[in-house]
Amino acid sequence: MKRILFILCTLYIVPLSLWADEVVFKAQAPSQVIVGRPFQMTYTVNQRSRDLRAPEFTDFDVLSGPYTSTSSSTSFVNGRRTSSFEQTYTYMLMAKREGTFTIGPATIKVSGEQVQSNGVRITVLPEDQQTSAQGGSQSNQNTQSNQSSQSSASSENLFVRTIVSKTRVHEQEALLLTYKLYYAGVDVAQMTNNIKFPEYTGFLKQDIEQNEIQTELEHYNGRNYQTAVLHQTVLYPQHSGDITIDPAYFEFVLRVQTRQQVRSIFDDFFGTYTNVTKGVKAPGATIHVAALPGGKPAGFSGGVGKFSFTPSISQTEVQANEAVTIKIDISGAGNMKLLKTPAIDWPEGFEPYDPKVTNNFKTTTSGVSGTKSIEYLAIPRSAGKYTIPSIAFSYFDIDEKAYRTLRSPEYTIHVKRGAGSAAGSAVSGEEGNEGAVYYAQKEDIKQLGTDIRYIDTKQPKATGSNRSSVISYQYLWLWYVIPLLIAVVLLIVLRKQIREAADITRMRYKRANKVAQKRLKAASAALKANNKDLFYEEIERAAWTYLSDRLSIPTADLNKENITTILRQKGVSDELVKEVTDVLSTAEFARYAPATDHAMDDLFEATTRLINHLEDQKL
Repeated sequence: MKRILFILCTLYIVPLSLWADEVVFKAQAPSQVIVGRPFQMTYTVNQRSRDLRAPEFTDFDVLSGPYTSTSSSTSFVNGRRTSSFEQTYTYMLMAKREGTFTIGPATIKVSGEQVQSNGVRITVLPEDQQTSAQGGSQSNQNTQSNQSSQSSASSENLFVRTIVSKTRVHEQEALLLTYKLYYAGVDVAQMTNNIKFPEYTGFLKQDIEQNEIQTELEHYNGRNYQTAVLHQTVLYPQHSGDITIDPAYFEFVLRVQTRQQVRSIFDDFFGTYTNVTKGVKAPGATIHVAALPGGKPAGFSGGVGKFSFTPSISQTEVQANEAVTIKIDISGAGNMKLLKTPAIDWPEGFEPYDPKVTNNFKTTTSGVSGTKSIEYLAIPRSAGKYTIPSIAFSYFDIDEKAYRTLRSPEYTIHVKRGAGSAAGSAVSGEEGNEGAVYYAQKEDIKQLGTDIRYIDTKQPKATGSNRSSVISYQYLWLWYVIPLLIAVVLLIVLRKQIREAADITRMRYKRANKVAQKRLKAASAALKANNKDLFYEEIERAAWTYLSDRLSIPTADLNKENITTILRQKGVSDELVKEVTDVLSTAEFARYAPATDHAMDDLFEATTRLINHLEDQKL
């Protein structure tokens, strides 16, 4: 019987110990308090406990405590019983001086075992500076408490600050703009949707998503305020000089107590309140933007920040007609969305495709950061040993205040002959608007038949039924001369086309306007469909591609400085050169900055007009 009782007790107690909740003992206190104002420090444990040993409150006065309270609850859900228990120890403390202090962990005994809590870090703010009005008698305080709602919500009690992380930056250097609410002595119920932000003219902006507005204490200008961050955005200045940010406007709903005739005892006890709308203007700011220094590298395309460069290649030994992929990851923080894709100078014999770009960016208070992944794919069409030159990426290092160029290694690719590989020479041709190279091989020419078919040399007799189909002998020579003339003409035309196709620079020059008009047509369609992203992409590609083809500038060396220099060397007027730089700057800036439909129409017309003007020039 004793053994049976022992087994039953064991079977009952062991599951209870396994099912018991894990002991949770935690300390809680406000993260910010004010000197001379009491606050509560609580210790909570989820099981019955005893022998609480609190740490020494060296920098705080213990006004009272600890007060002990317990609470428990039991519920049944779908036949299952759930219970909870909580025991709380409360101290009333008051800070002795301002600063940041740490209260060490406390210990307590639960089921005979000692359990330790977490520590708490508290920032102590100074007291409000006493003014003459505040230092008056109690009657003055009562008079102030009876002031109207409009006076209580004065610019001293309720205002919004415009805070910029830095006022002196370089072009394209990120700065954080914050609108922060400060209030004291008023009850802010909510913020309305009547908000007016400035246009941020001269900046590219990237708003920071804010899920929930949280308040905290802050000591500012000798007074303690409740504060809340209303809006934050990261700005990238697009040109040098002083750029002014206009004021912003916010509107709040204040909950104020009204002084009216008491109608019942409940009105006198609880008081009566009403909502009042209050508009607040946040001041503007001026940013001093310095131009990027001279000596820009050839491959510099406007990147500013701090970046790393990670290249890789899929394989270095392939068969002909087998794809080769080069991948580049540009990681870091800066104006990531304005980084241009570096160009690869593929060797002759490779058929390249448009690179695939994948952006993984996030916007934080420190700016835009993440990774820009670029995959270049090309197919070698003939066997041999090829060298892919180094890929360069240049940017302005904002920490070192200097330009840096990152390079990939040179890749040597061994292409073996495979099924369908090229063994002959290259033949130039065109496919659509883009030049293409096709490779013919001897293996592609197969003998289709070996049978000999003899020609019947007998002259058919002309009879009444077939007389009309028999060709007179005196006209028979035309059947030899006409095909020969056609062959000569085709040979001359084809030789001319082959010579023109071999001159890649001339081919690009001739098709520059045709390619640009195709881009403008796509941009016009995107404009009608109100697809802003596609519109700006096509406009920017139309302008840059046209200038690259017309001026014979490689894509890797294409920038505003090179374009300006070559145009002036070719005798283009300063007015037209300025028109070129204005269109390029507007297209690049408008792709990421907010714009109206009217601005999109103006940009489309300006780009079309620029291309027409350049077509009239002898470049």
